[in-house]
Amino acid sequence: MRFAKIVFNVAGIYGILVLLPHYFMEAKIGHDHPPAITHPEFFYAFVSVGLAWQIAFLLIARDPVRYRLIMLPGIVEKWGFAASGITLLALGRVASSFAIPIASDFILGALFLWAFFKTPQERTP
Repeated sequence: MRFAKIVFNVAGIYGILVLLPHYFMEAKIGHDHPPAITHPEFFYAFVSVGLAWQIAFLLIARDPVRYRLIMLPGIVEKWGFAASGITLLALGRVASSFAIPIASDFILGALFLWAFFKTPQERTP
């Protein structure tokens, strides 16, 4: 259970630190990685949903046994991003530097899966 607390706390804090600045970076991202963002509603929706998941990870960290089943969609969130990123990378649609966030999410997904199996289904007295 301690392992899950550490993993989900680290993931939640890391995710907030990475995603929160995006609210102020739309123009910079469009400039540094053209073309410019043409659908800001999708961009800000992605950031908002991502931040919501970081809060969920922090919630899981508070009580991994109680929130154990929420780890499963957390794995989907991490590995879904990694699978999409790997596909985009293989098709040459994103820069090779994108491999770093892909690898980060893949590793976090693996740690989430490990935490899921290490966390008991119910509290032991």
